[in-house]
Amino acid sequence: MDILKAATDWAKAELVSTPFFVLAGLLFLGASIGFWQLGKTELARAYIIPTLVAGVLLVIIGTGLYFTNRARLADFPVAYERDAPAFVAAESERAAATLKEYSTIVFTAIPLIIASCALALMFLSGPNWRAALITTIAMLTVILLIDGTAYARIAAYYEQLKVAGETL
Repeated sequence: MDILKAATDWAKAELVSTPFFVLAGLLFLGASIGFWQLGKTELARAYIIPTLVAGVLLVIIGTGLYFTNRARLADFPVAYERDAPAFVAAESERAAATLKEYSTIVFTAIPLIIASCALALMFLSGPNWRAALITTIAMLTVILLIDGTAYARIAAYYEQLKVAGETL
């Protein structure tokens, strides 16, 4: 098995996935502009700032991940050629840490925050609160969906790294 090819394929898949954060962010920004231009009710006007903030955050997340993975893609061949066992060990450690972060943040904290926001919706009835909570739920759902697929990719990559580590 060629672990360099597996690492490169994983990074390329991430480069395809991360622009979805940017796309979602642009949709939130478009919604913000729509609420600003077309919003007539108090509730519609209350969505302007939360959707703007969510859009900016998603664009920042997407661009940050894109450029990080793009740089990583360029560094893989150099690191592998320099010292293949060290490359596999470093990537295994990074992938294991990332999987742990996903378990803690994406699959525990985000669902708890979504549930808390949904619960708060029952008690907070002001338009600003409702807009902020609903936008938070929508943004975190987007993150959960995109990161759910990223988790599956990095878990498969980690398994390939474990096999490569045993053979090197």
